[in-house]
Amino acid sequence: MVKLYKGGAYLLHGTEVIADAPDALAAVKSKTGIETTKEAAAKETMAYGILSAHNTSGNMQQLQIKFDKLTSHDITFVGIIQTARASGLEKFPIPYVLTNCHNSLCAVGGTINEDDHMFGLTCAKKYGGVYVPPHQAVIHQFAREMLAGGGKMILGSDSHTRYGALGTMAMGEGGPELVKQLLNKTYDIKMPGVVGIYLDGEPVKGVGPQDVALAIIGATFGNGYVNNKVMEFVGPGVGKLSADFRIGIDVMTTETTCLSSIWRTDDKIKEFYDIHGRSDDFRELEPGAVAYYDGLVYVNLSEIKPMIAMPFHPSNVYTIEDVNANLADVLHDVEQRALVSLDGAVDYSLQDKIVNGKLYVDQGIIAGCAGGGFENICAAADIIRGKYIGSDEFTFSVYPASTPIYMELVKNGAVADLMEAGTIVKTAFCGPCFGAGDTPANNAFSIRHSTRNFPNREGSKLQSGQIASVALMDARSIAATAANKGFLTPATDFDIEYKNPTYHFDSRIYANRVFDSHGVADPSVEIKFGPNIKDWPAMSALPENLILKVVSEIHDPVTTTDELIPSGETSSYRSNPLGLAEFALSRKDPAYVGRAKEVQKAQKAIEAGTCPLDVLDELKPVMAAIQKSYPEVGKGNIGVGSTIFAVKPGDGSAREQAASCQKVLGGWANIANEYATKRYRSNLINWGMLPFITEEEHTKLSFRNGDYLFVPDIRKAVEDKASTIKAYVVGDDLKEIDLKLGDLTDAEREIILKGCLINYYRG
Repeated sequence: MVKLYKGGAYLLHGTEVIADAPDALAAVKSKTGIETTKEAAAKETMAYGILSAHNTSGNMQQLQIKFDKLTSHDITFVGIIQTARASGLEKFPIPYVLTNCHNSLCAVGGTINEDDHMFGLTCAKKYGGVYVPPHQAVIHQFAREMLAGGGKMILGSDSHTRYGALGTMAMGEGGPELVKQLLNKTYDIKMPGVVGIYLDGEPVKGVGPQDVALAIIGATFGNGYVNNKVMEFVGPGVGKLSADFRIGIDVMTTETTCLSSIWRTDDKIKEFYDIHGRSDDFRELEPGAVAYYDGLVYVNLSEIKPMIAMPFHPSNVYTIEDVNANLADVLHDVEQRALVSLDGAVDYSLQDKIVNGKLYVDQGIIAGCAGGGFENICAAADIIRGKYIGSDEFTFSVYPASTPIYMELVKNGAVADLMEAGTIVKTAFCGPCFGAGDTPANNAFSIRHSTRNFPNREGSKLQSGQIASVALMDARSIAATAANKGFLTPATDFDIEYKNPTYHFDSRIYANRVFDSHGVADPSVEIKFGPNIKDWPAMSALPENLILKVVSEIHDPVTTTDELIPSGETSSYRSNPLGLAEFALSRKDPAYVGRAKEVQKAQKAIEAGTCPLDVLDELKPVMAAIQKSYPEVGKGNIGVGSTIFAVKPGDGSAREQAASCQKVLGGWANIANEYATKRYRSNLINWGMLPFITEEEHTKLSFRNGDYLFVPDIRKAVEDKASTIKAYVVGDDLKEIDLKLGDLTDAEREIILKGCLINYYRG
């Protein structure tokens, strides 16, 4: 089904693969007549060509990328624009689209959400952007319909910014990276590795894009095969897939922890652009005659079966057939994993979901950038037509990804078929993906064609004893389960004919409702600030010496951004840095905020010119121990803050608040064995936090929660580009440990020294 090559591979004329080996280049020449080198062939990937066209550094090993367009939604754009304004923003220099698909339920949080929308509309007018009102489109569907272009690059402040199927290299990053683009700066990274995703065969009837995506995620996430690399989709199987099918696979590449994605394009993608009235944005993309990939994933589409990602990660993948055949064993395995994911905070079991030997599901959802596409919903309607979901606990909701899609589903009768069966069809909204819509009951089990099934993303509050579970599936099998009144069923069990109706895009829907400045700024516009929209608090520069208290210790194999700052109802506070920070780690370590604030008192005293020992008694023996060996450390050369330890933090969402909430609570650093994603590490750096790495095994750390660490001469170490940072665990004496910062660009070092990106741009 899915095979990973152990090393690199050459792709010949887009079809034949030769594994990298001592005689590989001779074989390449024999088959193609082309004499090349590995280095030359690596430049023949589509990814290399697009990156080269957008690189401004003149050095393809150290990229400085300028993007063509930017996109954000209403959880992120307020903070981004506020940061950019504080840093000198005068006008959006490139097209910037502000969609409103997360904080869309304006009954939640009083006036907060609609206040954010009005902030976005007035900023689009003032700075020359595009504003998409609530319920018109989810961020990524609007980008597909209106922004993507062959050979272009788009940066979005949402991790699922992926438009590779349309020939656009897109990346999801934290807000500060968009701020840099708004200030005419660059996105600085080393040249990423490029991994070929070779598609062969053709999906069987009933298998959808989520099935293919989950199979790939299951094969690549745990081993980091594509971590921070570009996934390049090639092979004869690409041509067998529709544009919507490719898009459905592509959006899920984020869950592999790759950096970006790109696909070869053809007439089916040209047709997509033609349908949307943007024929000029199509560009045919193919790798060169001989292209070299740093790795290769072979996917036989013909062997993919309906899949399910069981709680609590998209990589916890099984075939639905296997789940049904080994139900008790699979559910037991999920329960064992939950002991780690949930820290034993609640009693968790799925055994009561076994009814007459079958798995009973409480809820089905098809939604958002992954599930809400036209073809997915049409296929679901074909499956459920003439059936009904029943009148028991099971519910079924469908959220088309944009109003144009919704309109076409109304016109072709799909909405009527769904609603007659008992389905509720709703407007474009990302809520089910992050815990703000269709939240299940306590102990309920939900199947969703959405992007993630991490703990808490469905609304669970472990500290209140509330827990629900989400499994990811394709729309087709969700509809089959709905047609079977909630009993888990693969779509391949239904022998039906899919209508495959033609899609017609009505451009008037956006033309009549979306505000588009066409790049013309109007400085006379006054920005509307709701009472919840607050400026960022002042942040100090990195001190000469640093005292850190460990205020949280997380030993899960991977820590998601949802665990660092919960999604769901907390999203209403995204525009209020201090208000949102109250929720930091609240579902993982509820005592974190109080601990961090207690330590922060010392730093605030330093900034006020008073003695930190007067406000934090426990600091007195710490300073006494430090001054035995470092008598010069004290007034004027010390900073005090907090840090957390996590084994591998930062999987999941791009939201910068996972880092900024720690910063505004006095966080100076994270310590990890490794960082799950580049974007989370970048968020730490952009908020002036030190992304420390420890090579100590996480169960044998030299320090524990509650310990103080002393990092002498940290400012000088950052300035001198020290590879190893000397630090001490403070007890009666100082116990030396080594920390590392990893690769940092000169700009990243300067951001850390200044204390945050805002300070960096203020000068």
